[in-house]
Amino acid sequence: MKYLPFLLLIFLLTACGSPDAETETVTTPTSVLYHERYRPQIHFSPPAKWMNDPNGMVYHEGEYHLFYQYYPDSTVWGPMHWGHAVSPDMVTWEHLPIALYPDSLGYIFSGSAVIDHDNTSGLGKDGIAPMVAIYSYHDMDMEIAAKEAGLYDVGSKHQTQGIAYSLDNGRTFTKYAGNPVMPNTKNIFDWRDPKVSWHEPSQQWVMVLAARDIIKFYASPNLIDWTHLSDFGKGLGAHRGVWECPDLFELPLQDSDESRWVLLVSNNPGGVNGGSATQYFVGDFDGTTFAVDPEFRQEVDKGKGIWLDYGRDNYAGVTWANVPEKDGRRLFLGWMGNWLYAQVVPTAPWRSAMTLPRELSLCNTPAGVRVFSTVVPEVEKLRGKSFNQLTIPPAKGATEAFLRFKLAPDSQARFGVEMANEAGETYRIGYDAGTKNYFSDRTNGVYPFSEDFGKAFGVAPRFLEKEVVTMHFFFDAASVELFADGGATVLTECLFPAEDYTTIATFVEGDGVTLTGVTGYELEGIWE
Repeated sequence: MKYLPFLLLIFLLTACGSPDAETETVTTPTSVLYHERYRPQIHFSPPAKWMNDPNGMVYHEGEYHLFYQYYPDSTVWGPMHWGHAVSPDMVTWEHLPIALYPDSLGYIFSGSAVIDHDNTSGLGKDGIAPMVAIYSYHDMDMEIAAKEAGLYDVGSKHQTQGIAYSLDNGRTFTKYAGNPVMPNTKNIFDWRDPKVSWHEPSQQWVMVLAARDIIKFYASPNLIDWTHLSDFGKGLGAHRGVWECPDLFELPLQDSDESRWVLLVSNNPGGVNGGSATQYFVGDFDGTTFAVDPEFRQEVDKGKGIWLDYGRDNYAGVTWANVPEKDGRRLFLGWMGNWLYAQVVPTAPWRSAMTLPRELSLCNTPAGVRVFSTVVPEVEKLRGKSFNQLTIPPAKGATEAFLRFKLAPDSQARFGVEMANEAGETYRIGYDAGTKNYFSDRTNGVYPFSEDFGKAFGVAPRFLEKEVVTMHFFFDAASVELFADGGATVLTECLFPAEDYTTIATFVEGDGVTLTGVTGYELEGIWE
């Protein structure tokens, strides 16, 4: 093994003692908040307690709204609320009060939000277009009773769909008096996570809703009265778990005059590298049905999935609604967690974070049409001191690094980045030219909080066949995000070493590869 001439010393965050993963009530001094051990410095995380799926993401009046699954009384999952934060740029965030609380109909599960510009719902007032949140109700008592009665395969009515509306840009919401707007008349046990958008050609609101392990499409003229359109998914893609958190949108095909529709579907369990992950389908939507492209269908037939992110810690992600047409981007955010271990990661007083915001695009590759993901350029505002030499001083924050390798056609080398600490723990992420896979290796570390966290070795296919391999990294306090080959392959991984990683270096095993470029930046934290 040889090390290439690139060594970074990174993010020696001040540790406030080892957090107790089982502690539910923690009082953190203001001077310490957002500087605790493992606390993300450039990723969104709640001030305290449990968070999972991003919800209701919508842009309105100069603000990106992020609602999210939130339990304010514990650092483990419980009765779900919608937490709320806003940002002018998807990078720096302002925390706002809880937006939606559970009520007599149940917990407030995942969903979406839209701006009803034409007041089709009649919920607007005095010329104000309402912000309408569409979400799943979950009656936990009914679910428990159904399971005890052995009704899982028969069905239950414990999940329904409701709406709430806001006339003050999301600061306060009023729940619709006629909730649920969609009763569970078919007794579908898992029937949730509505993602709603306006379909201009058919002049109607369209909802994609996860139902066990298929997707159901519904239409409405007013966000209140809904009609079933069609179903999708039987026999296509990965079905090793429940389908959740769908999203549907149209993307232009790069370097062409064509466009395609993309359907995102999150799986739990059954992810490509264990636990939860998000697959996608490329095809056409005519306002009633979604049909997979014939070429893409060959890839996803017989239970095979094509995955948005091959890391183990990007789940339940969806895209922002109402992004201005002059912007034109399809903007995505995911939950940086995995249900295999998310409730026991060693963090306090908070638990969980979101990925960096990303732009999704659709590109042709030798493997076929694929969704590419790249970090939004707004993140560049965090760049501080740059580097392209041997070493840089320790950074109390996060680091961005862009590496460029030249690969010989017959090379079988393994290369990438290795992080290490004085306890002998290492983490590796990179590319294996022999298998033509990117990889993430968390096996050489001490992970006392979960047997599932460190045992898996994650892999991801390379969709391009160029001699130049590019790796764009974002290293934060407890995570790494790799955008390889311009976003063709993406891996998001959480990291919780027993001791802080103190070094990061490139490594090469084998011949036929040369590091030809290094560009990097220290990144300023977003919570200062």
